Formats: sequence, C-alpha cells, structure tokens
Amino acid sequence: MPRMSQATASIRKPHGATMSVVGPDHPAADAGKTLEVRDLNHTYNVNGKTTQALKDIAFNVSAGRFLSIVGPSGCGKSSLLMMLAGLLTPSDGTIAVGGRPLTKPDPTRVGVVFQDASLFPWLTARRNVEFPLFLRGVDKAVRREKAEEALALVGLERFADSLPHELSGGMKQRVSIARGLVQDPPILLMDEPFAALDEQTRITMGDELLRIWEKARKTIVFVTHGLSEAIYLSDEVLVLSGRPGRILDRVVIDLPRPRSLEMMAQPRFAELREAIWHMIKA
Repeated sequence: MPRMSQATASIRKPHGATMSVVGPDHPAADAGKTLEVRDLNHTYNVNGKTTQALKDIAFNVSAGRFLSIVGPSGCGKSSLLMMLAGLLTPSDGTIAVGGRPLTKPDPTRVGVVFQDASLFPWLTARRNVEFPLFLRGVDKAVRREKAEEALALVGLERFADSLPHELSGGMKQRVSIARGLVQDPPILLMDEPFAALDEQTRITMGDELLRIWEKARKTIVFVTHGLSEAIYLSDEVLVLSGRPGRILDRVVIDLPRPRSLEMMAQPRFAELREAIWHMIKA
C-alpha cells in the first residue's frame, strides 16, 4: 500500500461509504498542542547489525486528547512510547512537552503506565502510589494525601491498605494508573496496560480508564495491539507501518462520547476498524 497523504484524505469503502482521515499536520491536530514530535528517527545497532526501527515520525497531540498508537508487531510502538517518556533517546528528531524539549524522564510532565503493573509486593497500594513522591523527598503527609486522592480517582480508596497479592489483576493496574497520575503530569503514556488481562476484565478496564480520563482530563497516548480497543477509547488513532515504523495516517474517531459497548456493533465502528486493519496489513 502506498504511503497515505498527510493532508485530509478519504478512504472509500466497497459499498460507497467514506471515512475521514486526518494527517499529523492537519490544522485540527495543531490547536493547544501538549506533545510535539518532529522528524524522529531511530536506529538500533546490535552486534554490528543496524536496524531502523522508526522513520520520519512527526505528530502533535492536543491537550486533553486520547490518542492510540497501533501497528503490526515490531513496528516500534513501544520504542516510540519510551522516547516520549524520555526513557530512550532517539537517533535524531525532537520531542517537546508544553513547548519545552523532553530529553530525559520528567514525571511531572509525563507519567507512564507499563504493561506489567510492577508493584512492590511488600508495600500497600497507598505506599506503592506514594513511591514516586517519596523518591522526590515530598513530605510524608503531603504524599499520603496525594496518594489517597489518586486512589480515589481510580476507585480504590477502600483498598489503600491492601498488599498487591490481595488485589485482582485489574485492581493492580488501577494502582499503577494512580501511581502514574500522582505527580499530576499533563500527559499519561500507557504501553499496552491491559494486555495481560482476560477479555472481560480488559473491557471493564477500558470503561474504567475512560471514566478516569474524563474526570482527570489528561492527555493520554495509549499503545495497543487491539484495534477495537483503540477505536473504542480514542479520539484519534495513529497507524504505523511495519518496520521501519512510519506514520501511515491518523484516523479521527468520530463516534460520540460517552462511549458504550453497543457502539461496537454499529456499522461506523466496523468501517473504522476495517479501514485501519487494511492499512496495517497492506
């Protein structure tokens, strides 16, 4: 499949319906930019062998938007997210948050939730959430208050004193989300946070994440292999090609909010999923 235009384009369906696709430099994507990525490339050199993982990545994310990143396995989705977190330095290109370059981890600007909740098994839920504040030397009373606020936001205030082994998989991920939110960053990055959960819990956690997002109004960048999950959660979906990962296009999800599971049975949901799937498999 040839590279999609970065201007507004239209994908025509077999029965004649169309869907809107907005490229990363479309004016609608520029207003109130919180995250800006420009001319990003990344090459790995392992045992003398060079592999280009990402090529010519450029996009903006506006404040308060929910953007998902999808693409085939090995396309560099997680590597891109680690660069957005300041945990991996790109070979070239720039990343800016709030107009300022991001060159190293800064949890006051960018929080991260990983696929594995990675909780300390000997710490309670509250103390796991407090931990980033403890590392910064925040006063004990302040960090306890902030941790309890974050746990209340994710609906776990009654489990603040529970240890990780006393929590379900979904509850552990909610603790991880609370830990990502406790320093109040404007951006929350999420790397396949529900991948290890069973389907029912994953759907429940998707709805829970939307509730948290609608209340906290953070900008979320969400990496997933699940096309239905990406469409259900997002305002926009960034579609990457196979390696080297490059932007095929940015699909605006024009489903109304609040979202409901019944939307997955609607023709428009199927059109969006089919269009993204055809881009990825081409």
